[in-house]
Amino acid sequence: MPSVTQTDQREPRGEVVRSYWAEHAWLPHVNGPVVESEVLIEVAADGRIASVTPDSGPCPAHAVRLRGLLVPGQANAHSHAFHRALRGTVQVGSGTFWTWRDTMYRFAGALDPDSYLALATAVYAEMALAGITSVGEFHYLHHAPGGARYDDPNAMGEALIEAAARAGIRITLLDTCYLSSGFGADLTKPQLRFGDGDAEAWAERASALKPREHARLGAAIHSVRAVPAEQLSTVAHWAAMRKAPLHVHLSEQTAENDACLTAHGVTPTRLLADHGVLGPRTSAVHATHLTEEDVKLLTDSSTVICMCPTTERDLADGIGPARQLASGGCPVTLGSDSHAVIDPFEEARALELNERLRTRTRGHWTAGALLRAGTEDGHASLGWPEAGRIEAGALADFTVLALDSVRTAGPAPHLGAETAVFAASAADVRHVVVGGRRIVIDGVHQALTDVPSALRGAIAALLP
Repeated sequence: MPSVTQTDQREPRGEVVRSYWAEHAWLPHVNGPVVESEVLIEVAADGRIASVTPDSGPCPAHAVRLRGLLVPGQANAHSHAFHRALRGTVQVGSGTFWTWRDTMYRFAGALDPDSYLALATAVYAEMALAGITSVGEFHYLHHAPGGARYDDPNAMGEALIEAAARAGIRITLLDTCYLSSGFGADLTKPQLRFGDGDAEAWAERASALKPREHARLGAAIHSVRAVPAEQLSTVAHWAAMRKAPLHVHLSEQTAENDACLTAHGVTPTRLLADHGVLGPRTSAVHATHLTEEDVKLLTDSSTVICMCPTTERDLADGIGPARQLASGGCPVTLGSDSHAVIDPFEEARALELNERLRTRTRGHWTAGALLRAGTEDGHASLGWPEAGRIEAGALADFTVLALDSVRTAGPAPHLGAETAVFAASAADVRHVVVGGRRIVIDGVHQALTDVPSALRGAIAALLP
């Protein structure tokens, strides 16, 4: 494996195509998105959509025919790539979030830049196969075990950027400030590689990262327990000066809320508000255990809420007040977080179904609203506002779902949004295009033709 201190920052792989013809496509409309048929999409040389023509007639000879339903590429707004190695392993027996975390630290301690490149490339390829075209990587695995710096202090972040390029997807590297193990507590031994000493040192290191055509940069506060209160504003200022996304884990566990109240006399949400963290460029991830005041602080500031339903149920976190927050004006996005499952359609479906279980009523989100959470709003939260729509000027990033599988066969095409959200799965993804490039064709990744083997090999290399 080549050293990622000399990364190969290539263009995303895949054949460039200038004309696509979709059998059916979910397109913007003045009264809300609708499914149109025989849609011709022309792609400009810069990888953006030049024109979209519904009812264009039969597929022209020069266009690539895409059977099924074309939707915008999915945005995975919250990812920890190395957590993919935990799948299955952490399902043995019972335990809590905190015992799960101990297992996670063991895998984290085994990674170096080269092994992280191999693992993340395979994970991002799995995302591509699931219809994901952009990922927000919440990255805190910065240094060597014990905290020693690599020759390139951003070698681990560079590995993630390169992995996204190899897998053909876009990435927003959310470089994460992680300074303490709890309120007033030093980092533990497994956490030493996460830390930079203080927020100023974090900012100096993060500032050395550079965006690429497929990669943009953002910031993250791991949590209020991991960044001392007096240093929260440093991270927020770094993001504000760059107009970059800022993400933060918020109130995922009641234990964090209790510890914050003991240390500061306020909830985590109030603490973030008091230090200028909340706002429309900020994404609060999970936001599970909130008070009514917390909800008001988030809605009044138009803070984005990133829900990760498959992880939240896997870790027994609970069901957050997503519908209440959305009704108050918070955009909602979706992420696969720990990658217990990588399936954006399952995340969208689970958001609605969790709310049905909680309230014992149906119909909290339309299928269109859930698709928007996973596409347009998700991309905007990652600093890609020009993605997530099938219209002229938008990035030519889209996913095609089969409408003839055992899961999707039957509904009329005009019910494509409902079929995608409430019936389809990642297994129904047939084609994925990023910037006009064909990344997945007929369910096969074009750069990594055997993604399962790549995952198996990368994970095996981390085991004792």
